[in-house]
Amino acid sequence: MTIFQAVIMGLVQGLGEFLPISSTAHLILVPWFFGWNPNIFDLPFDVALHMGTLVALLVFFWRDYIRLIAAAYTAWVKNVATAESRLFWYLVVAVIPGGIFGVLLEKQADTTLRSPLLIAVMLILMGLVLYWADRQGRKSLGVEKVTLGSSLLIGFSQAVALIPGVSRSGITMSAGLASGLTREAAARFSFLLSGPIILGAGLVEVPHLLKMPGAISLNFGLSIAVSFLAGAVSIGFLLRYLQRHSFLPFVCYRLLLGVAVIAVILVRR
Repeated sequence: MTIFQAVIMGLVQGLGEFLPISSTAHLILVPWFFGWNPNIFDLPFDVALHMGTLVALLVFFWRDYIRLIAAAYTAWVKNVATAESRLFWYLVVAVIPGGIFGVLLEKQADTTLRSPLLIAVMLILMGLVLYWADRQGRKSLGVEKVTLGSSLLIGFSQAVALIPGVSRSGITMSAGLASGLTREAAARFSFLLSGPIILGAGLVEVPHLLKMPGAISLNFGLSIAVSFLAGAVSIGFLLRYLQRHSFLPFVCYRLLLGVAVIAVILVRR
């Protein structure tokens, strides 16, 4: 992996992880567009890059995680539920389906589900889903108003996100919007949910990555560092942006990229 490739892939992961555009799709499409060796950028590498964005997530939300854990513990000791303790358990509920489907479909995610044509189709379809949810959702509930039903809907929606092009953040935000959450609340719940998911995937895949030849290198570390910086920027940007604006620019980007990928496929035949 060259320095240029390391920086580009780090930027792609950092910006794509939290924006509803599918970081995994971009990690597959960028080497495909440029004709880079795809074997360098397999699933363990994807997960390792996610570690950089996990650190970015913790920088933004470590206080929230500590507060939620403390609230859940206090509620358990005093046997009195609070909004924050309920939110903690709803996050736990939402994490479980994503973890189960991730383990069951890991091999498919690393092989058959990485087709550029499939990615293009999912970019377009899920862009339309995001547009519908953004237009039709009530957008009246804060993150503290998440219910058991909405947490289950958001949790099970992550099964679809195993297909590159769907976007884990995109589908969970869409489910949040469909449940009546505001745009910012849907994004915040999605971000809080992504922490345990990314950590769990990393605990499974990083040991495999470390056994690969050349896994520990300066360029590899550079890629993770860039993903951290880009991830921090994208989190801060999206939370501020959604206070006043819709998801329409991301919908348009997904549609245009999907069409562009299909066009390239047809030209290369």
